[in-house]
Amino acid sequence: MGTVQEDFDQHVMHTYGRFALVFVSGEGCYLQDEQGRRYLDFVAGIATCALGHAHPVLSAAIAEQARTLMHVSNLYYTPQQGALARWLAEHSAADQVFFCNSGAEANEAAIKLARKYGRTVLGIAEPQIITAQRSFHGRTLATVSATGQPKYHKHFYPLVQGFSYVPYNDFAALQAAVSDTTAAILLEPMQGEGGVMPGEAEYFQQVRTLCDENNILMILDEVQTGMGRTGKLWGYEHLGIEPDLFTIAKALGGGMPIGALCAREKFSIFEPGEHASTFGGNPLACAAGLAVCHTLEQEHLVANAEVRGVQLAAGLERLAHRFGNLVQQVRGRGLMQGLVCNEPIAGEIVKQAIAKGLLLVTAGPDVVRFVPPLIVTSFEIDEALAILEAVLAEMAVPVLGLR
Repeated sequence: MGTVQEDFDQHVMHTYGRFALVFVSGEGCYLQDEQGRRYLDFVAGIATCALGHAHPVLSAAIAEQARTLMHVSNLYYTPQQGALARWLAEHSAADQVFFCNSGAEANEAAIKLARKYGRTVLGIAEPQIITAQRSFHGRTLATVSATGQPKYHKHFYPLVQGFSYVPYNDFAALQAAVSDTTAAILLEPMQGEGGVMPGEAEYFQQVRTLCDENNILMILDEVQTGMGRTGKLWGYEHLGIEPDLFTIAKALGGGMPIGALCAREKFSIFEPGEHASTFGGNPLACAAGLAVCHTLEQEHLVANAEVRGVQLAAGLERLAHRFGNLVQQVRGRGLMQGLVCNEPIAGEIVKQAIAKGLLLVTAGPDVVRFVPPLIVTSFEIDEALAILEAVLAEMAVPVLGLR
């Protein structure tokens, strides 16, 4: 019997560059490795563990549902799926929901729906979808084709046709790209993998008007920004608009795989047999989703994300000012913040932070991303900032020529 890492090296496909860490348990905002060392987790499964680790409400909901009914076919009704769809509709611009297993699958569903809309409503033979440069929409062939980052396209040509890319927050470029074959525009309210780049309200309002005037679908990818991450329940609430469709996943299940395409009723045009998901919306996943939704409300976690986000951003700004030779700026919203470096040193910052007990994640070679659980406290924000300050201080010493 090999070690965990040996088992991975021999039997798990090498699709991730993994750190030499083996985590065995977690509680709140902390994880514990197999040696018993605790780490403050500001990755949260990459913006997924909204309630942190081993939250008692979420754990109890999953355990109870597992004891009663985990899965049946979507040929039948289940109360958990209906209840979760109702909650999402009552708390958003959507009226109807399609459940799946991930953000990529939710975006796949949105792409399929947009193509049907283009063909059946707009009469476009080959509907086109415009997305943004530096966007990220998933790893399936269609969603990686929708992603406006060539590094994700390498080795996977020919890509799925029907996508074009324009600069983010540049309305003139977007307007110029629209044609009589444009069926939809797909954007993130704030780009995550693209460097924690917030969308500008004026830009999104112009896009909304453009879509209305041309009967184009406005689709927002809320996979990372949704469920309270930005200090509001949905990222689009910062922008003064409502989408026609939006996609969610990650924090929706608090760690349990679940995704959803949410649509206004007039655009919910799928018919039986046109789209499906074997596991999508099963009782176990939806019980987890309901526990997350209710806990967000009961523990006022969206408001906490806003307040703690202000604290985090202020602390990062202070560090950016002190270490201006390393850090260029801070940007983000709520508990989705990015530390933009002057050089491609984000990976080294993450590595050094791990050594000091803080888990962070990059958003490109020059951006360190901070996406802690929404339950994070003032104390834990200060703890993370103190560790980061120590890391930057050590990295700044040779730059300043003090050695």
